[in-house]
Amino acid sequence: RRSPSIQYRTEIQHAWATAVEVIGFITSSQPKFKKGDTRYQQAMALSSEIIARVHEKHNGPYPNTDGKVLVSRFLKLDDELNLINTLSGLNEVDAEVSSRKNVILIISPEGELETKTYRSATDAIRDLFELENNYPGHDIVLVKADTPEDVRFAFKNYFSDTRDFVQLLEDACTSLSGVKRLRRRTRRST
Repeated sequence: RRSPSIQYRTEIQHAWATAVEVIGFITSSQPKFKKGDTRYQQAMALSSEIIARVHEKHNGPYPNTDGKVLVSRFLKLDDELNLINTLSGLNEVDAEVSSRKNVILIISPEGELETKTYRSATDAIRDLFELENNYPGHDIVLVKADTPEDVRFAFKNYFSDTRDFVQLLEDACTSLSGVKRLRRRTRRST
């Protein structure tokens, strides 16, 4: 017999939890289950503390660490993982797929995101197999749908919610460190 589980979260906690889920979806790491590259776990723990301090006026897993040190540690991991850029790039993809029904996401081991869009599912699948053979160390995902609305819906379910996380984290990092950090751009091809 199963019983339902109910979670109460603030919008801020939901944004963070969604980012954790998305990281699990787009990488070979599962920070939620402490599996894979431990840098993702560290980055998300640091981001939790940074966001909690600024937006919820609470401490998280690093209550005794100076704010500037937290931000510095997070940004060092972000430079290695390219986490914020990848999450931001996924959000940008949502705005670009309106006329194409098939999107391949190519995420390098360094976390760089490239997208390829296709009108034809046959072309997308052919390229997917070729890309998987040519780039065995990359995470490569095909999102396919019958209508552009379906593609947007798929991206909304997996990626759009990370916008809140990225914005909350960028604002909190700026607040704690006094330094504004600009996101980099993703590469796109058709």
